[in-house]
Amino acid sequence: MSEPYDGAWSSPPQNLSLSDNEIHIWRANLDLPAVLISPFGQTLSTDEWQRAQRFHFERDRRRFIAGRSILRTILSRYLALAPSQIEFCYGPHGKPSLADTCSEQSLCFNLSHSADLALYAVTRDRQIGVDIEQMRRVEAEQLAQRFFSPREYAVINALPPERQQTAFFQLWTCKEAALKATGKGIAGLDQVEASLGVEKPTQLIRLNGDSLSLDSWSIQQLTPAPGYVASLAAEGHDLKVSYLSFLNRYE
Repeated sequence: MSEPYDGAWSSPPQNLSLSDNEIHIWRANLDLPAVLISPFGQTLSTDEWQRAQRFHFERDRRRFIAGRSILRTILSRYLALAPSQIEFCYGPHGKPSLADTCSEQSLCFNLSHSADLALYAVTRDRQIGVDIEQMRRVEAEQLAQRFFSPREYAVINALPPERQQTAFFQLWTCKEAALKATGKGIAGLDQVEASLGVEKPTQLIRLNGDSLSLDSWSIQQLTPAPGYVASLAAEGHDLKVSYLSFLNRYE
């Protein structure tokens, strides 16, 4: 699963199934027509709706409603439940998972969004994390010196300026995906270290301060759309990954 992916995203099959060694990654546009926001919002729980109302800007409020409703719609395909029936619980750092009230306890998922694009990763019986970032101009060298390990910073610093931006986001999403997979928050950024290979894909070399447990993890970088970088981290190897596009009936 370590080879980077920038290929095609397919429509989901009519009969959606997920075997034990599979991962489905869904891509979704969060800038939906206004006509969809009201019915989408009806699938949200009370606490999700309250979170939506705390956004200052209408655009961010709509994207949150869309993102959570799409998550519920995707999971409903696997759970044979209505989207509004799905209940979540949250880890110490906010990682969502299915509550005990959902019958399919083997189903695991993670989500991430940036600007108008969201990714959802769904699998069974394994820790999983996904992170997406819209490429934008940042002070890559300064941020790497502040948040990355000395080895990671040295890699960024050695690159030409035009390459530093992409490399920074590749490493950032890799580290974030791993942290999300293990349920850690961004405060644990120094606990994850990754290598940015020139001739080989990015790899984890340290996770939660331990370089010995990496044999049980896979990492993959994605290009979900032009101008975006993403990474997927998952327990296990030899995993089959499918790339699916979420389409609503107005698209």
